[in-house]
This record gives sequence, structure tokens and C-alpha cells, in this order.
Amino acid sequence: MSKLPRLVNTLAVVALLAVFLWPIWQIVLYAPQYPDGVKMYIYVDKLGGDSPGTLQNVNILNHYVGMKKIEPDSIPELKLMTPILLFFVVFGLITAIFDKKWMYYVWTLLLIVTFLVGLYDFYLWEYDYGHTLDPNAPMKFDGASFQPPVFGKKVILNFVVYSIPHIAGYCLAISAGLGILASFLKYKFSKA
Repeated sequence: MSKLPRLVNTLAVVALLAVFLWPIWQIVLYAPQYPDGVKMYIYVDKLGGDSPGTLQNVNILNHYVGMKKIEPDSIPELKLMTPILLFFVVFGLITAIFDKKWMYYVWTLLLIVTFLVGLYDFYLWEYDYGHTLDPNAPMKFDGASFQPPVFGKKVILNFVVYSIPHIAGYCLAISAGLGILASFLKYKFSKA
């Protein structure tokens, strides 16, 4: 049983590796002219969609109301997330190898805090994106906000916008949960 915290923490690291395989988040826009939805995916290091022209289509739609163009190269988080997550992969494996109680606690706490800071940063980006509008836009809506939801559903003009985790986002939550479990198990077995 004393090896159980190591195993659980290793599984947490494996779940964390999902960010390099699948999108973390997805934003889907439905409208009468887009009944199948325009799906935009946020990966650890890029933005994409269900078709090669997704980002271009979103930028064209946004232009009409004066929203900024989404340019992946200008989003520093897309460059920072890979090294940050690689740090957690390495630290998580070192934690499982050395099997020290404090390492489990620190790894899990840092992981959770990083996720929360990431969600807050996402909110700030969306806030700026939805509120900083070009006054010379072809269409004007006084007092309107075009900020997508961080999580959930929102109606924006004739669009219904959903913002929810994708596969890797759920795996990140599973990783944090497994980190909490590994920390608890290490605490429990170290007291026995």
C-alpha cells in the first residue's frame, strides 16, 4: 500500500500529458447561418478549429462588430504553457520517484494554483477581447459586450456561444484530482 501514492501521482502525470495530444478548451458558436457551429479549439500551444479556415472565419465575424483579430502569435500564453506543463510533468515524476510527503503537497498545490491562474488569465483575455472594440467598426451596438463565457453558455446577438473544456481540459482536472488523492494517501500512510 505504501507504493499507492507513487502510482496515483504517476497516473496524475500521465493525465497531464493529454495536453500534448488534444485541445484543452473549446468555444463553439451557433447561429442560423452556422447551424453546425463554428468550433474553435485551444491547444497548449496553438489555436485551431474543426476546419482549416475556422480562425479566419471567426476573425471575419469579429471584424463587423469591431473586435480584435485573434492572432495566435500575439498570445504569449501559447508560448508559456508548454514549458509550464513540462515542469509539472518532470516535477510530478520526481515526486513519485523520491516519494516525499512535502513534494506531493507542493506539486498538487502548485498545479491547482496554476490552473486557477490560467482560468483567470483566460477570463481577462476574453474580457479585453469582448470589450475593447474598434469605434470604426461597420456595425455598432451601444453598450454591447461580446465577451464569450469562460465556462458555460451565453447569447451574443444572434449567436449562442458555448465555452467548455475539451478532452485535455478534463484530463487536467483529473490530474489535479489524482494529485489531491496521492497527497492524501501519502499523508495517511506516513501516519500509520
